[in-house]
Amino acid sequence: MIDVDNIIRQLKFDEKELVTAVAQDYETGEVLMLAHMNAESIRRTIETGQAVYWSRSRKKLWRKGEESGNVQKVKEFLIDCDGDAILLKVQQIGGAACHTGHRSCFYRKIENGGLAEVAPRVFDPAIIYKKEENIE
Repeated sequence: MIDVDNIIRQLKFDEKELVTAVAQDYETGEVLMLAHMNAESIRRTIETGQAVYWSRSRKKLWRKGEESGNVQKVKEFLIDCDGDAILLKVQQIGGAACHTGHRSCFYRKIENGGLAEVAPRVFDPAIIYKKEENIE
């Protein structure tokens, strides 16, 4: 059995009681998204095996995919050397991690003096999300 409280005690949370979390595709290594976690989201992630984050804009917990169905099954949970960042190696179910409909939140790059989209959308967010405030 995992001692979740012991793991949480070893983390260094910021002044808002958050740590940075990076979600990475377990098989390809592609970085899918960056989010934040608090103690409760860490607890729920470990207990359920699905990624749960803290939404800074909505000030509440959200299980990745609760609106879109694009859930993240956690395969590995890693903590960096300083204890202030988490790397979740995940199986991305549904094909997209980004609320914009892209597989990864990192779908733009600097090119020709500006930003260029370098990946297509996997889904149309206007169809998936009914309200603007429900965006993941």
